[in-house]
Amino acid sequence: MDLKTSHKSPLFVDPLSSLALPSAVMPYTTPTSFPSSGLYLNTPKKKTPNKFDEVRAAGWLDLMLASSPPRKRQSKDFFPTDVQADDLDLRYRNWMVKYPSALTSFEGITELANGKRVALFLDYDGTLSPIVDNPANAVMSDEMRDAVRHVASLFPTAIISGRSRDKVFDFVKLTELYYAGSHGMDIMGPVRMSESNGHHVECVTSTDSEGKEVNLFQPASEFLPMIAEVFENLSESIKDIDGARMEDNKFCVSVHYRNVAPHDYEKVHQRVTAVLKDYPFLRLTHGRKVLEVRPVIDWNKGKAVEFLLESLGLSESEDVLPIYVGDDKTDEDAFKVLKANNCGFGILVSSMPKDSDAFYSLRDPAEVMEFLRTLAAWKEESS
Repeated sequence: MDLKTSHKSPLFVDPLSSLALPSAVMPYTTPTSFPSSGLYLNTPKKKTPNKFDEVRAAGWLDLMLASSPPRKRQSKDFFPTDVQADDLDLRYRNWMVKYPSALTSFEGITELANGKRVALFLDYDGTLSPIVDNPANAVMSDEMRDAVRHVASLFPTAIISGRSRDKVFDFVKLTELYYAGSHGMDIMGPVRMSESNGHHVECVTSTDSEGKEVNLFQPASEFLPMIAEVFENLSESIKDIDGARMEDNKFCVSVHYRNVAPHDYEKVHQRVTAVLKDYPFLRLTHGRKVLEVRPVIDWNKGKAVEFLLESLGLSESEDVLPIYVGDDKTDEDAFKVLKANNCGFGILVSSMPKDSDAFYSLRDPAEVMEFLRTLAAWKEESS
């Protein structure tokens, strides 16, 4: 689909059924070995640490140090007081030439959306709620909830988060949405036979709180016992590091170091990698002030977007415009999918200039809320 093409026909709305679902885990048995399939990535064999491993460790430390600082420290840490505001504003405005605001560019977005079915995908932390020191306090405002509820009544809408699906639902408390937790490894979607990238997708059929059938897709269910074990081991390993915080996100484990002193970053990384050396089927990734342990399978937020589009019957149509709004490095997988398929676009939420595969930008959750409200108003006026 050419994103420069515009259509004047009215937008067709594909309404969603309400999909509130209590905690549900797919049946699994503890595997004695993991079969090689299309979803599994190649895992390296164990090897003796050498100089290259030291270089890799140094690279991880640099990445942790460069990770987005807490918002309250961003300006004063990087710029002298007398130039910080002007210099940062200039850099940001120059950056926005490449990543224009989705608000000031909204007319162009509506030209792309005319005659198309919009599907909306949203990250949670840093997108619908502010980034906070304690992840348990990342509460969504009532105003944001109303904005999400309104837009979800007009477009198919899903939240794709690194948090567990149940945890995200507890924050959002909206039954009008689809939810994908653990970076897309725990998806609640509509009942539909799906295939993803040529691989048969197996789902468990369940029912939501209103008795309607839904599909649960959990491609990493075999890893649950292993992930639970690693969570316990990591919790014990980092418990003496001041500020380090563990979070169980069901199909992945998060080690938050937002409140850790920078001189202890290396200690956090060393403790985590020391535990993971005995788990070759798990891998370490990096987000905003967080190290995340995930199964070694070829699945991410981009795959989750593709799966949900197919589940909604929107993957083979040229009259569909997927929009993904997110702030984290893990959201780049979704941005890349939409960009590569030329079928939609990403909106990066960031108050600092950084490279991205997104097409537009928004500064913070307040601008996200304004964008959602504007999108809903446009839809209602054009109907």
